[in-house]
Amino acid sequence: MSRGLKNNNPGNIRISTTKYLGEVQPSQDRSFKQFKEMRYGYRAMFVLLHSYQRKYGLKTIKQMIYRYAPPLDNNNTDGYVSRVSKDSGVDAAAEITATNKDVMIPVVAAMSAVENGVAADMAEVQAGWKLFLDYLK
Repeated sequence: MSRGLKNNNPGNIRISTTKYLGEVQPSQDRSFKQFKEMRYGYRAMFVLLHSYQRKYGLKTIKQMIYRYAPPLDNNNTDGYVSRVSKDSGVDAAAEITATNKDVMIPVVAAMSAVENGVAADMAEVQAGWKLFLDYLK
């Protein structure tokens, strides 16, 4: 099982000062956040991508992933972008809205697959989306 799945953190979100609903504190992982249930890990991914759009004006999958998994952290960022675009069916350069369910659920599921090497559990991704909707209220 991948580290992200063990941590209920399918996006492998690194430890930071940002606190998310359902986060286990302190994390038992020295580098990555842990969540009490997978749906909270997916919610955190939706919240983080939404913040990229709101705070930094990032409007495309490519822009978001370049911030999420930058090349300077030894990531294959171009490969990551390509895979997420292909698997989600969303053009990497198309402007997207981080609150569009029909776009973001496939994008986050594809990101999870890149991060963990296995397909995302779509029921968990959708449960995370429902929690994200509560965050938006």
